[in-house]
Amino acid sequence: MLLDTASLYFRAYFGVPDTVRAPDGTPVNAVRGLLDFIARLVQDHRPAALAACMDADWRPAWRVELIPSYKAHRVAEEVPGGPDEEETPDTLGPQVPVIEQVLDAIGVARLGAAEYEADDVIGTLATRATGPVDVVTGDRDLFQLVDDARAVRVLYPVKGVGSLDTYDDAALRAKYGVDGRGYADLAVLRGDPSDGLPGVRGVGEKTAAKLLAEYGDLAGIRAAAADPVSRLTPAQRGKFQEAADYLDVAPTVVRVARDVDLPDADLTLPRGPRDPELLEQLAERWGLGGSLRRLLEVLAD
Repeated sequence: MLLDTASLYFRAYFGVPDTVRAPDGTPVNAVRGLLDFIARLVQDHRPAALAACMDADWRPAWRVELIPSYKAHRVAEEVPGGPDEEETPDTLGPQVPVIEQVLDAIGVARLGAAEYEADDVIGTLATRATGPVDVVTGDRDLFQLVDDARAVRVLYPVKGVGSLDTYDDAALRAKYGVDGRGYADLAVLRGDPSDGLPGVRGVGEKTAAKLLAEYGDLAGIRAAAADPVSRLTPAQRGKFQEAADYLDVAPTVVRVARDVDLPDADLTLPRGPRDPELLEQLAERWGLGGSLRRLLEVLAD
């Protein structure tokens, strides 16, 4: 089980009231919410291995170099030499180091890689895996990893993590008209304002799916757009020619990396805390209470 950790703690932050606070009054709603999420996921799915995948760089320079608008609207402060600071709610940012400390003390493997996003870490681990993989994320970009042949699924939270939509190839085809293999091309064509990706003008999700069904992949569509006798209308050909520069680079930006150099880590699900003394100190300092207790009980079961 691979956790898109930032996606989950953002959901926890907005799903758990900020009245959930440490003894000194500091909000810990994201910390406690994430611990509850993980407890529920382990209880319901019983993974043999678990990795909390992190954004060492949420907006890698190599992606920005290709598409300068990539996540640009979410930059709070540019940092020379990067990574830039991401705009986050004032009371969420201080909780992230606490989340990291608590996961480390419990013994949940936490993995990131310089110049890469958590998506790339997840893509690499999913590609390396020799058995079934569940990716837990609220980010549709990771639908591109779905692969029935390799038993890679995405568990997509609908409300909390008690309600998850499970995406395999059939579920993707039913909702988007493509399987995991075709999802990245769909995302390139459709674009994504939340990531600063413009897409192809006038090509929405349904049109993208129809074009992919007819021409196979993005390369096939572009070949048709360059062919004056293809079934594409002149207007459609014009839109693809207009978007040529974007289409040259967007696949590299949208597709997750699958070959990131990751540190060695034991992903085995811990049965008990790696550092009980530190964990007890953190629990007392931050008032983690029942959320931590429930997770430890599930891990020990």
